[in-house]
Amino acid sequence: MIALESTIEGKQYKAKELQSVLESLGYTLGGNWDYDHGYYDYKISSDNGYTFLRIPVQAVEGELGSKDAVIQVGTLYLLNHVYQQDNDEESLSGVVPAVAEGLVNQFQAPVDKDGEVSDKYRSLAENLVAELEQTLV
Repeated sequence: MIALESTIEGKQYKAKELQSVLESLGYTLGGNWDYDHGYYDYKISSDNGYTFLRIPVQAVEGELGSKDAVIQVGTLYLLNHVYQQDNDEESLSGVVPAVAEGLVNQFQAPVDKDGEVSDKYRSLAENLVAELEQTLV
């Protein structure tokens, strides 16, 4: 993970307005958001895992899913999530029937949830941050 400096860090925005801008630029609200915080991700690459520019956000007024929420942007960072290529050795097979396991455990544990980020993506991420700054400031 590589932390990136940005002038939008610490800034507060109406959640719906920020969401509209970020989605128009290709960012998606990651699936692991909660009512008080979440992450907007821009997928840079899917070589050797997934490389994302991630924007953490924290609700300061209201809840993340509400139309009137105000959220604050945290420190942006570049990360690489390395996933498993083969079968999951820690699956529930034998404990849960194979047919039901897919319903219970759809995802394999990552090989490395904070993998090494290739230097070739850093300048691209910095250009994306500059685009964000121009759009939001």
